[in-house]
Amino acid sequence: MTLKFTLTSAALFTAVALTLTGCSATTAGSSSAGTDTSLSSVQESGTLTVGTEGTYRPFSFHEDGSGDLTGYDVEVVTAVAEELGVEVTFEETQWDAIFAGLTAGRFDVIANQVSITPERIEAYEFSAPYTYSNGVIVVPSDNTDITSFASLSGKTTAQSLTSNWNKLATESGATVEGVEGWAQSVALVEQGRVDATVNDKLTFLDYQKQNGAEGLKVAAETDEQSESAFAFAKGGTALAAAVDEALATLSANGTLAEISDKYFGADVSK
Repeated sequence: MTLKFTLTSAALFTAVALTLTGCSATTAGSSSAGTDTSLSSVQESGTLTVGTEGTYRPFSFHEDGSGDLTGYDVEVVTAVAEELGVEVTFEETQWDAIFAGLTAGRFDVIANQVSITPERIEAYEFSAPYTYSNGVIVVPSDNTDITSFASLSGKTTAQSLTSNWNKLATESGATVEGVEGWAQSVALVEQGRVDATVNDKLTFLDYQKQNGAEGLKVAAETDEQSESAFAFAKGGTALAAAVDEALATLSANGTLAEISDKYFGADVSK
């Protein structure tokens, strides 16, 4: 099962259109006359409004459950906003509603480990990737039935229904129980209520680091990597192009590598 979708050109993922409302998302990404205001509206408001879960450790979460919002994606997009010369604000949204929020103009961009897929390319615009990772099957440590993605056939997995991991589990023949995110899915595995969950390897490694995960193991992982990027509404180009320039600067000056090492002990940004 191949998850990697190669970027054929920078231009492929640098178009963005935003229907912006509220304090920081105040104007449409492209007007009725076709003018792209996606970047200028952010500059005029002085704020980049970001949609994120806030419950997806280590990417977007609250330390100890009630502390400040932090995480790999939170720090990367904050650094991007600094490069753009604007403030950043976050709109916390459940994963299953996050794309609807983007389309409705609640925020300018999604920063929540959005994997680039052909289907999403048709509906949204993407920045260059800032995370590369494999997908994994997480099972109880005593499970011997699941050893590959093919062996998920007939098994039950817990997945966010709009995630690419749900698609992979379904295509592998699993019966999926819908959940809101990683915390619920891994809890169901630990409780024995489902056989497995498919998710990002970095998510599991962080969970293992923080909680021990002595009763869990990785049963299999994808051969190729997925690529995660910032997602924008369809139609314009200016904001996405500016974000790509910011990411290039942050990569060149070592900021992305530094943030990666803080959360994963390795550079996952390239």
